[in-house]
Amino acid sequence: MPNILIAEDEPRTASFLEKGLRSQGFTTAVVADGLHVLDVAQSGTFDLLILDLGLPGKDGFQVLEELRGQGEDLPVIILSARSDIHDKIAGLEGGADDYVTKPFRFEELLARVRVRLRSAKPIRDAQEFVLKAGKVELDLRTRQVKVGDRLVELPAREFTMAEMFCRHPGQVISREQLLDYVWGYDYNPGSNIVDVYVGYLRKKLGSNVIETVRGMGYRLRR
Repeated sequence: MPNILIAEDEPRTASFLEKGLRSQGFTTAVVADGLHVLDVAQSGTFDLLILDLGLPGKDGFQVLEELRGQGEDLPVIILSARSDIHDKIAGLEGGADDYVTKPFRFEELLARVRVRLRSAKPIRDAQEFVLKAGKVELDLRTRQVKVGDRLVELPAREFTMAEMFCRHPGQVISREQLLDYVWGYDYNPGSNIVDVYVGYLRKKLGSNVIETVRGMGYRLRR
């Protein structure tokens, strides 16, 4: 799946966007200030930029102007609380592909993201989308999962949890980290949902693939 850069300095909004997009199979990264957005956006690893206008250091209009001025054609969706028609016109005429105002419905933003990506040309090698850890292999674009030569089907949240483990093989990941990554900050920390989903993954990936580290969390065996 495509890789989306989120330029947003409000932590809860950034987290909400990340969780929502990851649950749909996208990969994401967040930059919280305008000074670093250009460098990251021009790295060649992203397929779309969600851009807030009120960024510290350099506002979104400046970022967009410099991005387009340097010939970068990365699709850009402005996501801003500025709802004035003049701001919308300035954003679109400045090179943005779309403009969404806050507060917003995630379903609408997701639809706009998909529309902008629909005609985008793949610019990266397919292997860059594949995570490998031991016998487990995840393709982030096709959401295909392999364990050795065996194909495994994982629903969205199980896939996201498996992605977290595969990005950090051999590292202990706490229940709190998994809750944050898969479900978001507002999920009940006293819930046993993490243990339940680890159980699901063990049944599908193999009983010995994920081990329990008592009192600390879980670890994917290398």
